[in-house]
Amino acid sequence: MAMLKVVATWSGGKESSFACYKAISVGLEVSYLLNMVTVGAKRSMTHGIKSELLLAQSEAMGIPIIQRKTSWKDYEKDFKEEVLKLKQFGIKGVIFGDINLNEHRDWDERVSNELGVEPLLPLWEQNYTKLLEDFIKAGFEAFVVTLKANLLSEKLLGHRIDREFIKELINNPNVDLCGEAGEYHTFVTDGPLFKKRIKLLEVEKILNNGYWFWDIAKYEICCK
Repeated sequence: MAMLKVVATWSGGKESSFACYKAISVGLEVSYLLNMVTVGAKRSMTHGIKSELLLAQSEAMGIPIIQRKTSWKDYEKDFKEEVLKLKQFGIKGVIFGDINLNEHRDWDERVSNELGVEPLLPLWEQNYTKLLEDFIKAGFEAFVVTLKANLLSEKLLGHRIDREFIKELINNPNVDLCGEAGEYHTFVTDGPLFKKRIKLLEVEKILNNGYWFWDIAKYEICCK
């Protein structure tokens, strides 16, 4: 029996990576990654990660990535156009990394239904602590690359997602443990999806508009 071919929405962070991993674990064939980037095509729309870093992830995993230039105004239209193109190559479903925001799930399901593909949300309503612990146990390596300066300490910028990180956040009532409200974002450099790993060589701390950024300036793709 042929595996269901799907495309995974891709931000470069922990949720999109773990959702992709879980989909593959239950027998789905992730044929493409789909990432929406700014019109200048330099950074992803959701996490602000440099588009070249997402290309590096694609190369390290061996899964092709499609990067579509868009704006928030045209996001839905452009997203639909890309998925419709992929349907011609046998794509039957779309993986989303949402956990608990109903407005996000409503969008995922509505758009997928309009396109005639199946919306797949492997992380939906999972316990936050268990989700992060499972992510760590699976062998993923991810680092905090963005955080809200008024909610989280600068010392967490560049911190690996590990049990120490969970302890730092779990007692903070102002922060969603998985950063679902945009409190922080991550970048994944290695894990069970990766045939090679991304080694970070040079980063720069930047404070801009109330956010700390761990801007990755140099990296290399290495054999494991």
